[in-house]
Amino acid sequence: MGQQLLGKEVTKALNERIMGQVAECKEKGVEPTLCIIRVGENPSDISYEKGATKRCETLGVNCKKILLPETVTQDEVLKTIDEVNKDDDIHGVLLFRPLPKHLNQAEIENALVPEKDVDCMTDLSMSGVFTGKKIGFPPCTAQACIEILDHYGIDCTGKRAVVIGRSLVIGKPVAQMLLKKNATVTTCHTRTKDMPSVTKEAEILVVAAGKAGVVDASFVKEGQIVIDVGINVNEEGKLCGDVLYDEVEPVVEMITPVPGGVGSVTTSVLVSHVVEAAMRTIA
Repeated sequence: MGQQLLGKEVTKALNERIMGQVAECKEKGVEPTLCIIRVGENPSDISYEKGATKRCETLGVNCKKILLPETVTQDEVLKTIDEVNKDDDIHGVLLFRPLPKHLNQAEIENALVPEKDVDCMTDLSMSGVFTGKKIGFPPCTAQACIEILDHYGIDCTGKRAVVIGRSLVIGKPVAQMLLKKNATVTTCHTRTKDMPSVTKEAEILVVAAGKAGVVDASFVKEGQIVIDVGINVNEEGKLCGDVLYDEVEPVVEMITPVPGGVGSVTTSVLVSHVVEAAMRTIA
């Protein structure tokens, strides 16, 4: 039976760290502030917004909201981005994506200054992930994977890590972040031949395939650490990951559950990025 890597334990420790940093900022006259920009009324955006707002309140971080109609023009969104760029009281910006199809999303994303890009929306922030420089911030979900490994004392140095998935949201950045932690990293994707033979060589397996239950017992072996990034809804309407948990959990040494794993850490990572952005203005 594999040990559960519970997100709530990671979040508790992360929140304590954040509150200490918030107190430091406030002592120096800086109020860490997140600005959420939402276009339209997408239910999943509204749900995440509620969670982020509540987490900010809990941790003493201000949260400002800018709500724009679905019919908003490109120029109006760019004007909004320009305003938040120039507002010194705003330290981090979260823009919900995807944007409506009539908008040029890439242009809007890259209009934000990387210093306030707390979820790796801009190309410059992504360059920071790949170069190791402090330009913006890594994607919150990718950072959540690293926070879990760190919290549970899992040293990546010298370990073989396999990442399933090559998206810019999870796969590619988390592979780079594992590399920075001195793991030897292999990336698998839809064109990988005989994927189970590759994943079985891993000591750390990060699954970000974007498809429910794609990893079963044939992909794993004893002693592995499995980080399941996937969030899907199964035929019964229940949340599930990209890993068939009931098959994989009895085999491996450690595994994140879904729900209750990576996803539960992501919101605290977002707030931690806002606070770090605020601290950088002090430094």
